[in-house]
Amino acid sequence: MATSAEILAALADYQKQCNENKRLRRMQRDWTKLLHFVASDTRDGFTMDVQSGEIVSYKPGLEGTPDVVVTATSEDLCDMFWGDLNPSQKYLKGEIRVKASTEDVMRLDAITMIIWPDA
Repeated sequence: MATSAEILAALADYQKQCNENKRLRRMQRDWTKLLHFVASDTRDGFTMDVQSGEIVSYKPGLEGTPDVVVTATSEDLCDMFWGDLNPSQKYLKGEIRVKASTEDVMRLDAITMIIWPDA
């Protein structure tokens, strides 16, 4: 089980990877969304604000009305943000749940392929 602090550290790494990836930023330049991440085992929640493809903030707690809700175990959230697992495979197995529009689910899949091509 991962702690809230570990998930926040993983989110910090993820933010850096995403924001420094020029290809991803160009591809997602029209994507502005509020995302919630929920750890199913610890009930910890996190809010991420994406503006024009840039992760502008993330913080503990669930604030605002999300466009996307991702639910997974705390370990899977950490592993996903650190790039140690392929979230697409876990999603297809039902181990990671995503509540979002079809377009947003496809965007998340595209982000996965760019950030973690070998995961």
